[in-house]
Amino acid sequence: MTTRSTGRDDQPGSDLAGQDQAARIWAAMRDLTETYPSKEVLRAALNLGRGSGRVKALQWLTEGPMSLSALAEAVRVDAPYATLIVDSLEERGLVERRPDPADRRRKLVALTPEGKEAAQRVLRIKRDPPPGFANLSPAELDTLEGIMRRLTAGLPGTTG
Repeated sequence: MTTRSTGRDDQPGSDLAGQDQAARIWAAMRDLTETYPSKEVLRAALNLGRGSGRVKALQWLTEGPMSLSALAEAVRVDAPYATLIVDSLEERGLVERRPDPADRRRKLVALTPEGKEAAQRVLRIKRDPPPGFANLSPAELDTLEGIMRRLTAGLPGTTG
């Protein structure tokens, strides 16, 4: 059965109503992932102070050592602020600067063993689902998992 559009964009059968609903759901999903866990929770767990750049830097450095300019680009900050982030992480013993084997004039920033542990803590915190998931039944979680697999199928960096 097809629903005829009445010319009103808010009718259930209209394409715009579906687009609006999809946009609302997408916005809610983005809001959830961007706000949970809160930046405050992450900073408190790592004792990193204000600002989320340190947490982001730790996460990027799990990929391997990076130049300061590459780290600045990845974290989306300017080079002077990236230097402050690295200085702060270095003072805490989470990163170290080392010579770049390809260019001895350049330094690479790398995680220390303590930094690797801190980055793993961030990952564990981020993978812990929001409390609302406990309110979902196993059947609802199965449905949600199936929907997420369909939504992410074929996206770069996803499996499933």
